[in-house]
Amino acid sequence: MSKDGLDKAADAVKRTTDNVKDAIHEASHRTAADAEKARREALDGDLTGTEKAKSVLNEAKERTQAELDAAKREVRKHT
Repeated sequence: MSKDGLDKAADAVKRTTDNVKDAIHEASHRTAADAEKARREALDGDLTGTEKAKSVLNEAKERTQAELDAAKREVRKHT
């Protein structure tokens, strides 16, 4: 295999590895966001306004991180 062939193969392995890691991270963040929402819904009457706001922000943070991981894979697909 030529140097170019080895470089292409190494790049393909790295790209696949990065895509898998980002997919795992995305799933983890989405799961955390769903769990936060479920927790908030289950404790709705017992949460103070501040606790509810923190929960909403934590859910939004997790969903944003999931979207960033998905975007990284999408960008990688087009480069």
